[in-house]
Amino acid sequence: MYSHALRPGATLGSYPENEPAPRGKVDQAIHTVSGLGHRLSNRSLYLAKRFVSQVNACSKQLHTLDDGAFALSVRTLRQSLVHQGLQEPLAAQAFALVREAAHRTLGMRHYDTQLMGGWVLLNGMLAEMETGDGKTLVATLPACTAALAGIPVHIVTANDYLAERDAALMAPIFYRFGLTVGIVTEKVSEPHQRRQAYGCDITYCTSKQVAFDYLRDRVSSGPRRSRLDRQLDRLRAGDDMKRQALLRGLCFAIVDEADSVLIDQARTPLILSQSIAEAPQLDIYQDALALATQLHKKRDFRVHRRHREIEITRSGHARLDKEYSGLGDFWHDHRRREPLIKQALCAHHLYRRDQDYLVTDGKVHIIDSNTGRTLPDHSWESGLQQLIEVKEGCEITPRKQTLARTSYQRFFRRYLRLSGMTGTALEVARELWSLYALQVVRVPTHRPVRRRHSADLVYATAAAKWAAVVARIKQLHAGGHPVLLGTRSVAASERLSKLLADAGLHHEVLNARQDRREAEIIANAGTRGAITVATNMAGRGTDIRLGPGVAASGGLHVIATERNESRRIDRQLFGRCGRQGDPGYVVVIASLEDELLAAALPRTILKTRRYLGKRHLPVRFGWIMDLAQRIAEHRDARLRRNLVKFDEQTKQMLAFTGPLE
Repeated sequence: MYSHALRPGATLGSYPENEPAPRGKVDQAIHTVSGLGHRLSNRSLYLAKRFVSQVNACSKQLHTLDDGAFALSVRTLRQSLVHQGLQEPLAAQAFALVREAAHRTLGMRHYDTQLMGGWVLLNGMLAEMETGDGKTLVATLPACTAALAGIPVHIVTANDYLAERDAALMAPIFYRFGLTVGIVTEKVSEPHQRRQAYGCDITYCTSKQVAFDYLRDRVSSGPRRSRLDRQLDRLRAGDDMKRQALLRGLCFAIVDEADSVLIDQARTPLILSQSIAEAPQLDIYQDALALATQLHKKRDFRVHRRHREIEITRSGHARLDKEYSGLGDFWHDHRRREPLIKQALCAHHLYRRDQDYLVTDGKVHIIDSNTGRTLPDHSWESGLQQLIEVKEGCEITPRKQTLARTSYQRFFRRYLRLSGMTGTALEVARELWSLYALQVVRVPTHRPVRRRHSADLVYATAAAKWAAVVARIKQLHAGGHPVLLGTRSVAASERLSKLLADAGLHHEVLNARQDRREAEIIANAGTRGAITVATNMAGRGTDIRLGPGVAASGGLHVIATERNESRRIDRQLFGRCGRQGDPGYVVVIASLEDELLAAALPRTILKTRRYLGKRHLPVRFGWIMDLAQRIAEHRDARLRRNLVKFDEQTKQMLAFTGPLE
C-alpha cells in the first residue's frame, strides 16, 4: 500500500535523502502516460473511503478510555509502528487515536473527509481540499502517525505567519502523544536553535528556510563525488557530522499550500551566497542608470514585458558606443558592459516600486507577487539589486558570491516521502506529476459549497473600474455586509484605500507594510460592515470567521479588483468566503487597462479600447480575462521547465565536481 515509503536512489544512514535520477525522453514519456492514468482513475478515492471505515471501526471504543488507558494505547501503538512500519491496520489505529486526542485537547474532531485527506498525505499524494475544510487539522493525522513510527516530519508552509500559527494551534495534539514540535522561521537565526528545532519529531518550517538550511548542510559537509563517497564521509565523521548538520535528513515532507510552494515559487532558483569583501562600485551603477535614461524606447531598445526582457536595437548599440568612449575602463569591455546596461534598463522599465519591491528603512525588499509578502534576505542577481538600490537612493549592498544553488524542483524530489495539500491543484495536476510524481486526489467537501459567483464586470478604463468598485462597496456597507477587496500590488491597495477614505468609508489595509497587524486585521474582516483591502497576503491560509448575524445576511462578499496571472491565485482569494458551508459572494470588477491584459494581449486590448472609447458601462469580456490568464500560465510553466532543464544540463556538465548543490 505505502509504495512511496522509499523512492529509487534513496540513501539512508545519518542523513537520509533521495538522489533523483535524470529521466531520458523514453522514461519521461512513460512517466507522463502513467500520470494520465492516475488522473483518470478514482481508485485512490475508493481506497481512502475504505480506510476511513477502518478508522471509524477503531474509534468506537476510544471515547470510553480514561487518560491512563489512552496513554497505554499510544505506547503500544508506537512500539508496533516502530517495528512493523506504516502498515494499513496500524495507520488506521493511529488516525483513530489522533482524532480522539484532537477532540480531548482542542474540542475538534476530524470529519470523515479530513480522514480521507490524511490518508492521501500518508500515501505520498497531494490532497486538493476546498478552502476552509481544515487542512491544518488534516496534517496532524499523517504527521503523528509517521512521527510515532520514528520518521522525522517536516510540515512545510508558504510563510512564517502560517508556520507559527499552525504550530501553536496543533501542538497540544502532538504533546498528547509525547511528541516534540519545533518551529523554523526567519526569527530563528542561531544555528543551534535551528538544529534543535529540526531535531524534534515534527518541525513546522517554511519552504525557503528548510531549502537553504539543506544547502548550508551541503556546503558544510564539503564536496561529495558519489553516493559511496558520501556514505564513507558520514561513517568517518560519525557524531561530528550530526552535530554540524542542521537537518537530520529529508525523510517526510507535508507541504501546505503545495501549489504555491511547488509551482509558483519554483520559478526562482535558490542560491546560497555570501557577500564579497569589496567596496561597492557606486560610480559604475550610476553611469549605467544614466546611460539607460538616454536611450529611447522602441528606437534604441524594446521591452518584452511578457518575458521580462530587454532587447537593445542596432540604433541603441550605436548610440551606446559613442557614450562609452568618455567613460572609464570598465565600459571598454563588451562582455561586462552589455549585461549591466540591460539590467539598468530593466531597473527603469520593468521593476516598479510598491509592486515588485518595497522600500522601507532605506532598504529594498522584494515582493512576492503570488503572496503579496516581502522576501527577507532575497536579492536579485547580476547587479540588478544594486541598480535598483541606486535608483531609489538606498545604501548599496555588497555583491555576492554563489556558494551553492538548487531549485525547489530538485530539492523536494530529494525527500524520501513527499506529500502536499492545497485548495487549488487541478489546474497544475499534470505538472505536479511530471516534476514530483505527485498524484492529485480531490477530496469531497464536508458540507455543500454555498458560494455564489457573479459574472465578471469589465470596464474600458481603470478610472471607471475604481468608481464602480467604490460604488459597490458603498452599497454593500450600507447593508452591513463585510467586504474583502483583493488587489494585486501594494500600490493598488493604497490607491483604493485613498478612494475609500475620500468616500468616508472606514476600512483596514493588509499589505506588505502592515504585515505585523495581519492576525488582528484578519480576525475582524468577517464582522458586520467591515471593509478590508488586501493584496494576495489574504489569499492563502487566512481563515476569516463570520461575526454574529453575518451568515444570515449572505456572508462575506469578496471583490477582486483585477485578475491574477494564475487562476489558482484567484480561486484562493475567492475561497476566503463560503467556507465550511457558509454563504458567500464573489465578483470580479476589472478593466481593459489592467496589467494582465496589457502584458498578455497588448494589440487586442489596444484595439478593443479604441472601439469602446470612454464607455463607463461594464462589458461581458470575461473570455478575454480567461485567455490572458491561460497565456500567462503557459509562459510561467515554460519558465519552470526551462529551469529544470538548466539544472539537469548544469549537473551533467559539472558532474566531475560532485553534486550540483
